Amino acid sequence: MDHQCNQVLMFRKKLKSRLDPMRYEHSLSVSFTCMNLAMRYGYDIDKAELAGLLHDCGKRFPDSVILKKCLKHGIPVTEGERRALAVLHAKYGAWLARHKYQIEDSEILNAIACHTTGKPEMTVLDKILYIADYIEPRRYKADNLPQIRRMAYEDLDQTMYAILKGTLEYLQRKGGCIDPMTLQAYEYFKAQMKGKRKIIRRIVLP
Repeated sequence: MDHQCNQVLMFRKKLKSRLDPMRYEHSLSVSFTCMNLAMRYGYDIDKAELAGLLHDCGKRFPDSVILKKCLKHGIPVTEGERRALAVLHAKYGAWLARHKYQIEDSEILNAIACHTTGKPEMTVLDKILYIADYIEPRRYKADNLPQIRRMAYEDLDQTMYAILKGTLEYLQRKGGCIDPMTLQAYEYFKAQMKGKRKIIRRIVLP
């Protein structure tokens, strides 16, 4: 307990000095939301706290600079990520979490790496972080936030599907670039929802 608290306090101090004030407050809020979801779904609270706290540690530079840093450190960059640079801070953040914050837990690093795009077959922590980043209390722009926030405490997969669907619709309306991994994640969770509906129908109508 003491080690975890000391580590968290040290990370907060570093992040506060490196991130702009709003990004730092967002990081704290995501961390608390991750812990809350971890309690709901019986996941490791300490891991969830660290993933949430460090998820945006790479978002301290413009997107173009983050691309250069990824290339410098040998972090693989796909063509889709080059077209949608805003997602790339997740991979860079995972690299920083490992090399600058000495996080060795692969589950935490993987969750940070996919928190902007999602991916098929996400772990519980992957989903907790992705969703917490969307619903944390300081978020306010998305019209469906009240519904998504309620859904987050009912079904993680359904929430992932709803967020990914809404994100794709928003990017299509705005003409923004869509990373292929986001499309893959959407198709995966869409299939998951279809599978659940079939199971429910079989139970209701044997």
